[in-house]
Amino acid sequence: MTPSPRVLLQELFDVALKAADPDFVLEQYLPADRSGKLIVVGAGKGAAKMARALERSWQGDVSGIVITRYGHAIACDFIEVIEASHPVPDEAGKIGAERILDLVSGLDENDQVICLISGGGSALLSLPAAGISMGQKQALNKALLHSGASIEEMNCVRKHLSAIKGGRLAEAVFPAKLLSLAISDVPGDDPSVIASGPTVVDETTCEQALNILKRYNVQIDENISDALKSGQMETVKKLNPKNEFHLIATPQLSLQAAADYLEKQGIACMILSDRIEGEAREIAKMHSAIVRQIQDHHQPIAPPCILLSGGETTVTIKGGNGKGGPNAEFLLSFLEQVRDLKGVYAFAADTDGIDGSEDNAGAFVDPTSHGRAKMQGLKPSHYLEENQSYDFFKKLDDLFIPGPTLTNVNDIRAIYIKEK
Repeated sequence: MTPSPRVLLQELFDVALKAADPDFVLEQYLPADRSGKLIVVGAGKGAAKMARALERSWQGDVSGIVITRYGHAIACDFIEVIEASHPVPDEAGKIGAERILDLVSGLDENDQVICLISGGGSALLSLPAAGISMGQKQALNKALLHSGASIEEMNCVRKHLSAIKGGRLAEAVFPAKLLSLAISDVPGDDPSVIASGPTVVDETTCEQALNILKRYNVQIDENISDALKSGQMETVKKLNPKNEFHLIATPQLSLQAAADYLEKQGIACMILSDRIEGEAREIAKMHSAIVRQIQDHHQPIAPPCILLSGGETTVTIKGGNGKGGPNAEFLLSFLEQVRDLKGVYAFAADTDGIDGSEDNAGAFVDPTSHGRAKMQGLKPSHYLEENQSYDFFKKLDDLFIPGPTLTNVNDIRAIYIKEK
């Protein structure tokens, strides 16, 4: 018996999460010989769970430090877990990054280091480059988060202003053996973008970072501008070729797991893309156009069916007191576009369990959403204009609040389309 649309959509989220759970996917990427001494470092929303999964699979001595977001820590036996702030970095993240650099410095070629990287690592592994204060780094992060810049663009700037990202952590590890295991939270799965690439070479330049800041009208202090213009903050372009890097979970793998689950249920499904980027409200318009094509013309797939997509949308904050992340904003815009349709159910959530900075991962939309909003005197267009998607869905009791998931493969969107 097929569950209700809302239950089915939430089940898809759970299936996608399992495909990115370190407990199920990390061990296969470890070396065959796990008896030696191991130093573990890392950062990200999934770093603590990755560290625990590694401990359970390693037979030799293990020690190390990983940094995760406040509220995302879990107990490890040998690896220290530090909590820090995300998405705006804080002193705890700075101290943790300094300790990680100290831990890996002075090693020799007989030492083995494993670096655990996941989404959020760029803010959590925050050590400003020489001459840049923590206050300047925090202000710049806030400005970028509100600018509408993509994750790739934000991380291009971040890595050039860092003493540990953009390949600099790998430089500190040399000449020890380095294995990086990463959970991708970026469209396209570029290792140099995930957590701003602390252990891989970076092809972007200081000039590109400056252009991004100009493009989004992000104001920077003169000392940062001068340092970028001079090229003194250039990232690492060459590293030890023996370093290994493996993606252990990606958005596509999670989307495919959800699609496979639907196939077993006998429900038609189509994955639109694992790397959709852009303004959340505009991406919603694209999705709604496909929904109408399906209901009107049975193209590119016939209903009943489910559309799946992943990636990372952005929100440019225009409302003075905007509250709500890109998934909720996507759904609020989507609701505006499909308010006259019947048989359309939608779900969007961040796989880390947090949509932006609130306590929800995302929200739900169903054929009754617009009518229920109208009964309460809620105008979706007003809440969209003010970037108040969180409050809108809270009043409808349609927020999705699973809590921290301890992994992160970006956003997942699922739209269930029935016949007209």
